[in-house]
Amino acid sequence: MTARTVRIAPSLLSADFGKLAEQLAMLEAAGADWLHVDVMDGQFVPNLTFGAKVIETCKRLTKLPLDVHLMVEQPEQYFDSFVQAGAATLTIHVETAPHLHRQVMRIKELGVMAGVTMNPSTPLETVREVAAEIDLLLIMSVNPGFGGQRFIPSSVAKIQRARQLLDGVGSRAVLEVDGGIARDTITACWQARADTFVAGNAIFSAADPAAEVRALRGLCQAHA
Repeated sequence: MTARTVRIAPSLLSADFGKLAEQLAMLEAAGADWLHVDVMDGQFVPNLTFGAKVIETCKRLTKLPLDVHLMVEQPEQYFDSFVQAGAATLTIHVETAPHLHRQVMRIKELGVMAGVTMNPSTPLETVREVAAEIDLLLIMSVNPGFGGQRFIPSSVAKIQRARQLLDGVGSRAVLEVDGGIARDTITACWQARADTFVAGNAIFSAADPAAEVRALRGLCQAHA
């Protein structure tokens, strides 16, 4: 079995925007791999967050690839502007993408990674028909909308099934997990064969956020 790379993607949702440049520099120095950016429209999920301007600002402040998660209705309206702003990945929800194949192909045409996700109660089967085409599959381990939620334990089995699905179609897509990732949950997700982990509250609420990034990575590497 090919060795997996661990990726830690701190979530901008939990950052202190009064110290944004400082915190992004800290994450880079700590070895974070990506910066996860949750875009919420107040319709698909009950919260409002970031637009293209914030992505543009982060792109200017950090070399970390911007992993943009679109929790929005009609996500295709944002593709061009968010790629122009600096997104390296665009992940869309199956619940808001009735023309999922077309939307995935459009993201790829724009030259960035195309990701797909679904809410915790949405069956994994909803992505089967595009699994061979995507660059990233995101398993939500909380219901999207707010940071700091508790990890849903049944997500571990869903991660296992997701890996089986990707392997079954010969996909080399990144398998990412988002929601409640912390020291007490990351190992089980890694052992279920996820490779990329979004962590917000666990990192930014830690006394030493840089040390927390390293600790999360170390827990996975210890079970490689």
